[in-house]
Amino acid sequence: MTCLMCSSFISANLQYCTHLLHVFFVCMCPFSLLYGCGYSYSVSFHRALCTPPDMSRYCHVTASCTPLQLFLSSILLCPPSLQVLGGSSGLLGAQQQPSHLQQQQRNLSLHEYMSIGLLKEAGVCVPEGKVASSPDEAYSVAKEIGTKDLVVKAQVLAGGRGKGTFEGGLKGGVKIVYSPEEARDISSQMIGRKLYTKQTGEQGRICNQVFICERRYPRREYYFAITMERSFQGPVLIGSSQGGVNIEDVAAENPDAIVKEPIDIMEGIKMEQAVSIATKMGFPAALIDDAAANIIKLYNVFMKFDASMLEINPMVEDASGQVMCMDAKINFDSNAAYRQKKVFDMQDWTQEDARDRQAAKADLNYIGLDGSIGCLVNGAGLAMATMDIIKLHGGTPANFLDVGGGATAHQVMEAFKLITSDRKVQAILVNIFGGIMRCDIIAQGIIMAVTDLDLKIPIVVRLQGSRVDDAKALIAASPLKLLACDDLDEAARMVVKLSEIVSLAQEAHVDISFQLPL
Repeated sequence: MTCLMCSSFISANLQYCTHLLHVFFVCMCPFSLLYGCGYSYSVSFHRALCTPPDMSRYCHVTASCTPLQLFLSSILLCPPSLQVLGGSSGLLGAQQQPSHLQQQQRNLSLHEYMSIGLLKEAGVCVPEGKVASSPDEAYSVAKEIGTKDLVVKAQVLAGGRGKGTFEGGLKGGVKIVYSPEEARDISSQMIGRKLYTKQTGEQGRICNQVFICERRYPRREYYFAITMERSFQGPVLIGSSQGGVNIEDVAAENPDAIVKEPIDIMEGIKMEQAVSIATKMGFPAALIDDAAANIIKLYNVFMKFDASMLEINPMVEDASGQVMCMDAKINFDSNAAYRQKKVFDMQDWTQEDARDRQAAKADLNYIGLDGSIGCLVNGAGLAMATMDIIKLHGGTPANFLDVGGGATAHQVMEAFKLITSDRKVQAILVNIFGGIMRCDIIAQGIIMAVTDLDLKIPIVVRLQGSRVDDAKALIAASPLKLLACDDLDEAARMVVKLSEIVSLAQEAHVDISFQLPL
């Protein structure tokens, strides 16, 4: 079920909403928010705009979830397509809001050494370590740390590093070494090479740096995370006595081993709550206060930097009886980029797909998929519905692409460049519901793109809403071969058939062109 009205408003990512609109979204359209509006949109109701106290916990709604966030949501029995993200309570009323409509982006992830650095600045106990960008630098870092027990960790933004394989045959992206010479040798087999894991797929991820840190010997390992959770209207602490392993496996085999502690986002974390979660996680009585102190510091990092997820796996009691965070994974809400410049300047674009980089530069929400039908839609809910109806008719979407509510003709042009840069695309469906987005702007962008890019594949255009008659007149007056369709079901059926025709022609090595009328 998709609420087109919600889709239109949400895709625009309105920064300046009246309280009436706020109440409409939270109270009047709960089902469309939960079930109709999909993957990568956001409506930010910043508390600096005097959000009413009774609505303050709903101040930031987003559905841009990483696999880990989806998993954490499932633990908490909440619809995984929706997360509630709150800004830092310490920033109430202190931030100037941006004056333009912002496009929602996927959450930012940082390398492990960057996340560890943020924790260290906050006073969290972490292992001593430094990053190295070359084998010789790795040797120097290992020598500087001054211990024979070291861990060399490949810095790639993908899970499953330990079980991955490098170009050249090295097994594992996390290696224990016992000398600076060995650190240099292992680093030479990691740096500049791609690491292949279950998450990277066949394309792999380039490793440009390694994180070298001291090795600690844990007596016990624990799991700890913080995420934003709609069902609790704010942050939730998640812990387990079973750390150092895949937490998804723990949830499947022993769900009772996972405990949680909701936090009131306005009041912040209290010592008794930190003590409670530390106790439930199974820390010895003598270490409860130490664990609670680290948990409070982690929560402060989470809020200060507008994180959407913070995961420590493992949090350990080491051989000396000290609580330490041995690893760190933090995702940051990209809607807070304007006030978190320090964090977002750390983004490593070499870890992103070329099309993702292009999409970010053009302020477009793009996710590449494996299908053959390109999709250009405004509004994430409508985009999801469009992809669903393509599947219903037997086709496969090649991408998720939401141009948002404030797109320009230039952005539409860039969207077509993104779609057609995927060689698998055999047909394109443009589906626009003009609320905030004007259909004539989309039409201008389509005409510009088809003309400048000299597109040869069939394009089905379905436009409804604001200035649709002007848009149709522009398309009709152009010499372009665009197939207009008012009905979404018919448009989806048509684009699937056209994609099949192109596919058959390519398999038979036959060059075809499309003339109107068909």
